[in-house]
Amino acid sequence: MQIALDLQASQRQEGQIRALQLVADRELVLAQRNPPPPPGPGEAQLRVRAIGLNHIDVWGFRGMAFAKRTYPLVVGAEAAGEVVAVGQGVSNVRPGDRVIPFAALVCGQCKPCRAGQENLCENPGGVRGFHLDGFAQEFANHPARLLVPVPSGVDLHDAATVPVAYATVEHMLFDNAALQPGETILVHAGGSGIGSIAIRIAKSLGCTVLTTVGGADKAEKAKAIGADHVINYREDRFEGVVRRLTAKRGVDVVFEHTGADTWSGSLLSLKRGGRLVTCGATSGPSGSINLMQLFQQQYRIIGSFGAPLSALARALNRIAGGVRPVIDTVYPLDTFHDGLVRLESRDVFGKLLAEL
Repeated sequence: MQIALDLQASQRQEGQIRALQLVADRELVLAQRNPPPPPGPGEAQLRVRAIGLNHIDVWGFRGMAFAKRTYPLVVGAEAAGEVVAVGQGVSNVRPGDRVIPFAALVCGQCKPCRAGQENLCENPGGVRGFHLDGFAQEFANHPARLLVPVPSGVDLHDAATVPVAYATVEHMLFDNAALQPGETILVHAGGSGIGSIAIRIAKSLGCTVLTTVGGADKAEKAKAIGADHVINYREDRFEGVVRRLTAKRGVDVVFEHTGADTWSGSLLSLKRGGRLVTCGATSGPSGSINLMQLFQQQYRIIGSFGAPLSALARALNRIAGGVRPVIDTVYPLDTFHDGLVRLESRDVFGKLLAEL
């Protein structure tokens, strides 16, 4: 399936900014639009420098927004940039600061938000780039309270992987799975954006990392970023290889995000009392479970969606400490389409970005 990219107005009109807009399901337009107004009270204006591509983008382009939205819609839920202006009452950021935006417009007032669990917000206003205009535009206004400073020394391309991908992994591994140094972990789809990040983080803790990939080329790349054992799921039943590699014990943690195709095998790969954490279902949303197996083996199965603001800050600090994301390709904004086609076909190892 193709996603059309219509390049409008090849020459920049004075006072206009570029924006990548979804004008219908699977139809993108690189358009020119008016810049945002000066930031209002509590807002900051960003000069967006880079955006990350994620499966949430693919879902949005296919029309799977699960909520009403209005076209045209500026895409891009994951970004990094610089503050160029602030509105009245803003004190946490100032012009010149490098920041990443938290794309979910959480209320900040409900009990989960006050407890630092913004991904459980009871009154969310939608996700930018998915339900309302996102960050694939040169300038954008955003609530200043939802901006996270980028530490000195962290490249903005690396930072642009954090709001969705890296923070999701941070939240899955530590807030939910409570991964400990030296444990054994199975990471599915090690060539994906979040899978490759999970491999690097787990190895930085001294964990033994097993991962699944779909080909020999990805297997070599997974080994190069730290995977101890790589399983080609097209050639072997991964759960059998996992049981053999762990002397039938199983792994402490399964990092699951592929869904139906791997669900049963993931449970069989766990040790007694092991933890499975899942954030996705790209191969399908429905899986079955043997309830006797669940309680006899005392599995802990944890759903994980998004991340709290604190996970973004922790992820940036982890990158500053040397655990960088794997970036496959950085595209110019006008070839964003090429990245989406590759993401849909899974012809990627690591993260895909576009720069503005």
